[in-house]
Amino acid sequence: MLTIWGRANSVNVQKVLWCCDELSLDYERIDAGMQFGRNHEPAYLAMNPTGRIPTLVDGDFVLWESNSIIRYLVMQYGRDDALYPADPKVRASVDRWLDWTLSTLQPAERPVFWGYVRTPEAKRHVKQLEADAMEVEKLWRMLDAHLKGRDYLEGGTFTLADLVVAAYARRWYGIAELARPSLPDLERWYARQSARAGFQRYVAHELT
Repeated sequence: MLTIWGRANSVNVQKVLWCCDELSLDYERIDAGMQFGRNHEPAYLAMNPTGRIPTLVDGDFVLWESNSIIRYLVMQYGRDDALYPADPKVRASVDRWLDWTLSTLQPAERPVFWGYVRTPEAKRHVKQLEADAMEVEKLWRMLDAHLKGRDYLEGGTFTLADLVVAAYARRWYGIAELARPSLPDLERWYARQSARAGFQRYVAHELT
């Protein structure tokens, strides 16, 4: 039995849960982080010295960093290579999007998400949030252009790239206060990914 440490409303935990769903893997999830604590206790830090979530425990193997976890799960338990294609060029292209989410997308969208979802309205810095949202919009416009004529980010099937980026797109499309432009190709792609069972089970719920 796999053990996943992390709270269910964390986008990085959601990615791992969704990946397990795609692979039909059983697991136990243990709440950790924010209101649940535990992630700064000595026992947790012995597993994951960063104190972040998620952490995966698979027997005597421990792994942290969500994108590393989902790569491992597919390579260890995947029945085929569709989620993480073996072809070097396609795999490198998938990895590019996984890296992009952590290096570029998440740092840009985090203040918008926290500002609107986890900050009381009276304490929001609206002008700054609007400026931050414009920067995130530029990234989604880039995705919209990339997706023209495509059903998936890379190749002709659903991959980890789609899974990870769609989890963040949920935050973009789930904030009612955002004035979002019409991005038809992004919206078409997002509708396809958000219809998947794993997305509905682990990502689609109310943002908190």
